[in-house]
Formats: sequence, structure tokens, C-alpha cells
Amino acid sequence: MSFFALWAVLAFAPESRSSELQLLAWPVDCELGMTCFIQNYVDRDPSDKARDFRCGQRTYDGHDGTDIRLPDLEFQEKGHEVVAAASGRVAHTREGMDDVSVKAIGKAAIAGRECGNGAVIEHGNGWSTQYCHMAKGSLRVKPGDSVRSGQALGLVGLSGNTEFPHLHFTVRHNGAVVDPFAARVAKGQCDGGHSLWQPKLNSVSNYRPTEIINTGFADRAVTMDEIETGKVKQYMPGLHSVAIVAYVRAIGLQAEDEQTIELMSPQGRVIAEYRVPKLPRSQAQYLISAGKRRTGSVWPTGTYTATFKLRRNDFEVDRRTFKIDVVE
Repeated sequence: MSFFALWAVLAFAPESRSSELQLLAWPVDCELGMTCFIQNYVDRDPSDKARDFRCGQRTYDGHDGTDIRLPDLEFQEKGHEVVAAASGRVAHTREGMDDVSVKAIGKAAIAGRECGNGAVIEHGNGWSTQYCHMAKGSLRVKPGDSVRSGQALGLVGLSGNTEFPHLHFTVRHNGAVVDPFAARVAKGQCDGGHSLWQPKLNSVSNYRPTEIINTGFADRAVTMDEIETGKVKQYMPGLHSVAIVAYVRAIGLQAEDEQTIELMSPQGRVIAEYRVPKLPRSQAQYLISAGKRRTGSVWPTGTYTATFKLRRNDFEVDRRTFKIDVVE
């Protein structure tokens, strides 16, 4: 069994109050809610169902860490550092796995190496942190190295069992998974405990049941893969484009959510709109778009405005407006 498999013991037990762990630094060099987003939290439900630390659905069954994702592959390729959340000693590392979506190679190709390129750091008193899915060739530490809190370990990547660039970050105490958002909570309990994050990371504990991670415009209908790879940015509309399409990708959608997107002309007239029927089930991510084909020889110049609205339980819970200028 690989060292990462040995460390992947899924258990939830309240740690002893006498044990100590220095408060954690954010393990990715990014701005939460702007340049990175939490895709999944720790699953706190011991059954075959799933609940996050706020009794919500931002997780899946058996998930043992926090997934911190980047907006797309193009963003990842620019290089975003993974840093040590606390000082300690590097216990294990893995390097050399390719950055490729598991959708392309299949799970059999990474069996026993699901964590991909990464590291485990021991912090004393039975505490450890694990960092998964790092970029090939980026690891800067080796077993036995001493590291300080905030020290760069490597780069966010796409290695191992993942379909999008992110860091899977796990905290353990004596081999048992500890949720850094809600430590000292009994097995199976949610909506309690205390944060292990440093006080200056106030925004980290601002739970976001749903997040918008991509917005933009294109000159054609777009796919999720084109947004994920960043290829969509090659399709910016202009004066002679066949169409103007506005799109939004959100994560953490819930059953019964209602989504609407509308596109307005520079004159303030709605020229395209799409309303998604109530979702029949929760969705980890969802793409919505609305667009219009050009009818004249060119598009009227000016600012085109798109507005996305999300309603949940008959209340508007999110809204995003974004714009593009079409010029001669």
C-alpha cells in the first residue's frame, strides 16, 4: 500500500484538548472567492449520505479534505503556490505524475496514487497535513526537510484523481481526519466546533453555499470543457461576430434552485434571456448561458450587460452583473 493510501484513513473523532496545533495558514497563494474557491469541504456524515460542517451539501460521501480549486487550467498554468499550512517536518512526498484529468486517463491509471504529486508534513503531537494534486515537477521539498508556516511546497496542479486544477488539503490528528473549519466536534455532528485557521483569515470561515467561479462573453455557444481549459477566452465577441453569448459557471447548486441569465443591448433592451427549470437535484457545478445571433451587418457599438440571478426557497441568494464593450 502506498504512503498516501496509508494516510487516507477516514475517521472523525474529537481530538484531545491537551493536544496543540499552531493555527493554520491558507495553503494556497490565492484570494478566496476571487482567484480560488472551495469546491468541497470535509464530509462529516458517517453514513452513505454527505454533509459539510454547516450541515450543507458542499461535499460528497467520504470526502476527507478541503478542495481549493482555481478558476480554470489557463489560470493554473500561470503557477499558483501551495504553501505549508503550519511549520513542521516533511514526512513523505511523491513526484513525477502527469498533470492530466482523470477523465482522460481513467481511474485505473492512478490506482493507489489518487493523491497525485504531493506531500505530508508532520507538526508534532500527532498532527499532520497532506497536500494533493500538485503540478508535475513543481515539488520543492523532500522527506526530512524542515518547513515553516507559509513556505512554498510546490504548485497547484492536476495530478492524480482530479478533473480540475485544485489542492486537496487534509488535516489529521493521530491518523483521524480533523475538519479545519470545525474541530472538536463529535463524530457525525455538524454545525459546531471551532476553526483551526489563523484569525487573519476571517474570510475563510465565511461559508459560501454557492459560488460563481466563471463569467464572461463569447461569440458562440460554449461548453464546460472550453471554460475549464480557458479556451473560451479565444472566443471574445466583436463588431462582426456571428453571435454574442453571456455565460456563468457556478458551483454548489442545490435542488430546486432557480437560475436566470439575461443579456441587454447598449440601449438597455433585453435581447436574450434564459431561465433554467428548477434543478431536480443538487449539482456540483452548472453552466448557464444566453445569447443572440447578429441580424445586421455589424453589432451596434456600446456596452452589453449580462445579469445572472439565483433564487433559492423563493429568495434571491446571488446576483452577478458583468459587461463587455463592442467598439469599432
